[in-house]
Amino acid sequence: MTMEVTWRPLALLTMGVALLSCFATRTESRNSVPQSDRVKVLENEEAAPTWCIAKPSADVEKLHHNIDFSCGQTGIDCRPILPGGNCFDPDNAVSHASVAMNLFYKATGKNPWDCHFNGTGLIIYQNPSVGICHYQA
Repeated sequence: MTMEVTWRPLALLTMGVALLSCFATRTESRNSVPQSDRVKVLENEEAAPTWCIAKPSADVEKLHHNIDFSCGQTGIDCRPILPGGNCFDPDNAVSHASVAMNLFYKATGKNPWDCHFNGTGLIIYQNPSVGICHYQA
């Protein structure tokens, strides 16, 4: 029984040292690239453009709530989905919510959580603009 108690802490200690040495090696190799080179790599990388749209299968009432929420935020101009606006047609909840949700998504920094809308939003990588209705990337 005493041998078992001694064995477990020793095994855990050995495993902990092994994990720490792996982490130290990994951190050391990542830090071997000069900071200035890492910044250059980040500056040269361009993220693919994304848009936030409404899930076509989403409940219409939830989409109307998304429109009200998005268009109620300061700095978001939802005139394109009003009658006579560039994105009024087609006149349906999915289309209008998609425009409003994308305006919110763009205004708040295009973070994945800014397109969640309680599970009714989708982030897409293909421009959803149609005709005179242009979605901002």
